[in-house]
Amino acid sequence: MGRIAAPHGVRGAMRVQPHSADPAALLAHSQWWLRPRAARGEWVPYRVLEARRQAAGLVAVLEAIASREAAGALRGADVGVPRAWLPALADNEHYQADLIGMAVVNRSGELLGKVTEFVESGAHPILRVAAGDGAERLIPWVAQYIDRVDVAAQRIDVDWPADY
Repeated sequence: MGRIAAPHGVRGAMRVQPHSADPAALLAHSQWWLRPRAARGEWVPYRVLEARRQAAGLVAVLEAIASREAAGALRGADVGVPRAWLPALADNEHYQADLIGMAVVNRSGELLGKVTEFVESGAHPILRVAAGDGAERLIPWVAQYIDRVDVAAQRIDVDWPADY
């Protein structure tokens, strides 16, 4: 649902970059799970002591994180909550985490690669797609380019040229 961006102040607060359509969605939860991004380690629960919106992100204080150094060590960590705590989705809605690993195919039937992550750009999410040959594509997650998401087939159909 987000990522630890950086320490905030000297007492262990941290800036959080939300990845949800509603940046305040994390504020509804009294416990967050963090997973170091580099190692893709285990999720560790932390009780939220304070959290508020600030600009386009959040500032949070988590239990057991009491210094700028401790908050800095969590920079880049993924922030999540259990799936059961999330609201039900409407038809044709998807959680970004469910799309990671899906094949991306263009209108010509060419496999462009697999979804590795979503990148927040401010205007809209960007789909990061990695091909088997190491090529990478960044496709805006907007209706103009995303034709269909087939969860059963683990496939996303896009209007995107293979040579772009």
